[in-house]
Amino acid sequence: MFEGVLPAIITPFKEDGELDEEGFRGNIEFFGEAGVTGIVPCGTTGESATLTFEEHKKVVEVAVDSSRVKVVAGTGSNNTREAVELTKHAEDAGADAALLITPYYNKPNDRGMIAHFRTVAESCELPLILYNVPSRTGVNLKPEVVAELARIENVVGIKEASGSLSQISSIIELTRDEEFGVLSGDDGLTLPIMALGGRGVVSVVADVAPRKMVAMVDSMLKGDLAAARRMHYILSPLARDLFLETNPIPVKTATGMIGLAAGPLRLPLAPMSEANEKRLKATVDLLGEFR
Repeated sequence: MFEGVLPAIITPFKEDGELDEEGFRGNIEFFGEAGVTGIVPCGTTGESATLTFEEHKKVVEVAVDSSRVKVVAGTGSNNTREAVELTKHAEDAGADAALLITPYYNKPNDRGMIAHFRTVAESCELPLILYNVPSRTGVNLKPEVVAELARIENVVGIKEASGSLSQISSIIELTRDEEFGVLSGDDGLTLPIMALGGRGVVSVVADVAPRKMVAMVDSMLKGDLAAARRMHYILSPLARDLFLETNPIPVKTATGMIGLAAGPLRLPLAPMSEANEKRLKATVDLLGEFR
């Protein structure tokens, strides 16, 4: 159901810290023109942790209203009731799917993890994509747990950012008889994940270089490994430098560099160091993809 490139988009703010709705709509138009499959608002890259419930819902509504491509709304929480509320809102707003991060901080056991996602799935008919990122959440969604969740009708895939190719291989192996797809959650590993059978990427790099990321992923989907490998190495410096500091600090800085709406970060995130920003700008300039 979902394959290709889905940029995890930033949330642009005005200088007073409020949502830059006009700039947000312009950014979404930019991605639509770049050939991406969809966009993912209200993820980690969109500073979801600092959005109020009202802002979160507004961002999803504006994304649905503005986008010519699929909208996969970030609706996860470490509070199951909140995740249900946000997911039902995304469904009512017209989103095409929801992205659900594993409950962070609580560190639920496997039974709790299954119950959490099952509860959200039973509250709606919206397709759900799981999101596993242990470095952020402190808990890992194991392959056998993913396989059990994949049997739920509207659980259609996972964004996998564990960094473990062996784990990702196991997930693909265990879910190959289900209508279930694996998306890379790590730009630098997208090519090997797709070589294992992954179907695309929820991408930070695509915020800055969407056309090049689309070219790489399309090449992999067509089986043209040589072309995909060439583009992988073109994008590799950007994939590294967008994580010089905590995401989304560098990518929000880089989107501003190429003329997209960005604006300030919200505390507790703070601007990049001068040295890291200089290095990032050199990489962005070298890449040569501008609005």
